[in-house]
Amino acid sequence: RNVLQITNDISEVGSLRIPLVITLGLAWIICYFCIWKGIKWTRKITYFTSMFPYLLLIILLIRGMTLDGAMDGIKYLFIPDLSKLKTSAVWIEASTQIFFSYGLGLGVLIALGSYNKRHINCYRDTLILSIVNEVTCLISGFVIFSVIGFLAKTEGKAISEVAESGPGLAFVVYPAAVAQLPFSPFWSILFFIMLVFIGLDSQFVALEGFITACVDEWEIFRRHKKTFIAIVCLISYAIGLSTVTQGGMYIFKIFDYYSASGWCLLVVLFFECVGVSWFYSADRFYHDIKDMIGYYPGRFWKWCWVSIAIFSLVEYQPVTYKKYHYPKWAEYIGWCIVLSSILAIPIYAVALFARQKGTFKERWKKVTTSTIDRNLLINDNGETKQFILIEKTTTIED
Repeated sequence: RNVLQITNDISEVGSLRIPLVITLGLAWIICYFCIWKGIKWTRKITYFTSMFPYLLLIILLIRGMTLDGAMDGIKYLFIPDLSKLKTSAVWIEASTQIFFSYGLGLGVLIALGSYNKRHINCYRDTLILSIVNEVTCLISGFVIFSVIGFLAKTEGKAISEVAESGPGLAFVVYPAAVAQLPFSPFWSILFFIMLVFIGLDSQFVALEGFITACVDEWEIFRRHKKTFIAIVCLISYAIGLSTVTQGGMYIFKIFDYYSASGWCLLVVLFFECVGVSWFYSADRFYHDIKDMIGYYPGRFWKWCWVSIAIFSLVEYQPVTYKKYHYPKWAEYIGWCIVLSSILAIPIYAVALFARQKGTFKERWKKVTTSTIDRNLLINDNGETKQFILIEKTTTIED
């Protein structure tokens, strides 16, 4: 309450919270210096920012499992409520979690993967990533719910009354429980340091994906990369200021629900699949994967995402924050945010179609037929150089 000083509803934006303004600025400054020197520098930073939180996570896990009531929280975590599977919200949250855990639809894996060697075993790396991600989620669940079980037993409440979804679980419920432990400042510091490192790691890696795409595509950004990164960070900071007002939590929830998850990523991934399978050619893409790992991948998951997309459309539920229901105009703003990300794709397609010459059929054939020449160049060390795919041309970047 002291940090947010949250207002009653989204129509009351309130004033900027100066402590949050400062910390948001520090976060973007750190992100800038994490990626400004290129991928080799970013890789060194990532070694620490991705591994150090695991040490803190293990410490918090050991402490949490020794608390009275910890097993009650763990049991609550693992006892399923199968009736929830009937609601689309569960499936959307699950798919969103996977999107962010693996960086799907955000360009991160594509950008960072472009620096790999040609014949790297991506199947092995995928297995490692999947196992590490699931183990991390499992340990995180133990850390959170062991402490929630302790808090529920201390206050004499049911765990369902103590636990809450969204950011409140990590920033309200968990700190409230830790505050009742001996040496509570120490455990609180460990927990929030872990959150800071996890957040910064996700933030600058996602930023690296965007920067890599722009720098590879436009020469002017390559020549002035550091300046370009600074401008992107500054613009991102300015946009983020709306979420650090007194009513910023309501705005943040709209961004989270409409822009950063759910339909936005589903549609972007749909167009990404269309671009790869149709314009690049699914057969060529499958052949590329087989060339790298030795066999063709399955097609099961595309049907999973199609099912989730249809289900979420039928069972759509508007955004809420705790017990607060947003007004219709706020929902409309949310959908405008969704469309601002999605419409760029069909608008570009229509513009490309309009620039072509000939009959409708001839223009349609031109814009839907791949003319990309694929030419991966390997250096003396067996590493794939950075390349930009342009019609009939290939530009090299060491």
